[in-house]
Amino acid sequence: MGFPENLTRRGFLATAGALAVVPRNALGGEATPPSDTVTGALIGNGGQGKGSWGAMGIRGCRLLAICDVDYKRVVADPKAFKMPPEEAEKVAKVTDFRRLMEMKDLDVVCIATPPHWHALICIAAAQAGKDIFCEKPMTKFIAEGRAVVNAVKRYGVVFQIGTFGRYGQARAGPSLENHKLIKHGLLKELRGVVQRGTVPMRVGRVNLAPQPVPANLDYDLWLGPAPFKPYNAARVHYSNRFYWDYEGGDLTNFGAHRVDPFTWTFAKDDTAPVAAEPHAPPAHDDAVGPWGWVELTYADGLRFIIESGKWGNKYDRPAPRQTVTAKDLDDEGRKKLAELPNPEPLVSFAEAIRTRKQAGGNAEAAHRGVTALHLANIAIRVGRRVRFDPVKEQIVGDEAANRLVDQPMREPWHLPEPRTAQPAVRGP
Repeated sequence: MGFPENLTRRGFLATAGALAVVPRNALGGEATPPSDTVTGALIGNGGQGKGSWGAMGIRGCRLLAICDVDYKRVVADPKAFKMPPEEAEKVAKVTDFRRLMEMKDLDVVCIATPPHWHALICIAAAQAGKDIFCEKPMTKFIAEGRAVVNAVKRYGVVFQIGTFGRYGQARAGPSLENHKLIKHGLLKELRGVVQRGTVPMRVGRVNLAPQPVPANLDYDLWLGPAPFKPYNAARVHYSNRFYWDYEGGDLTNFGAHRVDPFTWTFAKDDTAPVAAEPHAPPAHDDAVGPWGWVELTYADGLRFIIESGKWGNKYDRPAPRQTVTAKDLDDEGRKKLAELPNPEPLVSFAEAIRTRKQAGGNAEAAHRGVTALHLANIAIRVGRRVRFDPVKEQIVGDEAANRLVDQPMREPWHLPEPRTAQPAVRGP
């Protein structure tokens, strides 16, 4: 099959039967010439959007388009994006993310929307051959994460989650030793080892009164797959994170920064907790409410405690140690540890785009990390300890809790069905 006349060396290749989709920046083995700049689009130009754009770390990335359902935000501020005013004027103004997927000259999408949109946009981008930088948390519920992982793998695109706590952990010191000990099976029994992380606790407002929808906001598209609720300013822009329909409060917001280095340090990038036990009052069905702590337990006995310190009694169960070292091994184990090489440095998003290697904050690791946080919220919402099968990715013996693992989406939006297949994302 020959290339169309208008397809460059970095153009993406799609066979007539859609057997493969290759990102523009993946073709060719040599380094990308300076004249062939990586191009990107920002989806969600709110408070976090510009920060996420900069966090991608792609030197010289050319902004092709800004997409936002708030018409006032569809503008490229020259100062914020560090570009000449004349170039900012050329940036395409888009209100529907699906139009971006039609842009053949677009390499990367930077997703900074509310989390209830993350999965569908990631899947659409993967299907279109776009590399993906997605702001944390990766998803709104657990099943979305597996769908994103499947799409990223199927279409061969690069994915990076917008949190970088693991990079510092992977260089040296106790965290590196922890990782090697557990990753290579030198220490399989971690009962009595407890890690702790503190997360802020902010809550949503209950009984929100309906308000007129601002003329500049496409509220129906803002809601997208989320259940319809009458507009109230508290539901959109930043404070949306305190309502279950759109995010999981600060547990999935700031909690993502706590769980990301933890999952790398304790070699949990390919698994999830087997149990979550909450300490919280009864949860509201709409607004995120108060909570004290959640105890997450892994199959090897490791416990990860996330605390707010803002409700109820403090976590006071025995926590004798927070790390593992070579001292926990016998002589043979210490010898094996000394012979083990350090893991390869984690690959940045920019390097992954250039080399097509897996990024350090890849889709599987991001999914497993946020699964722990989703389980914490599920336990809080149902008000009891839940057990989880990290292979089947289902809650065991609790159908009410399990319904929160794979939540329905508002018609006509859907995740790919069945989960192992990759049909196009459907929408209005």
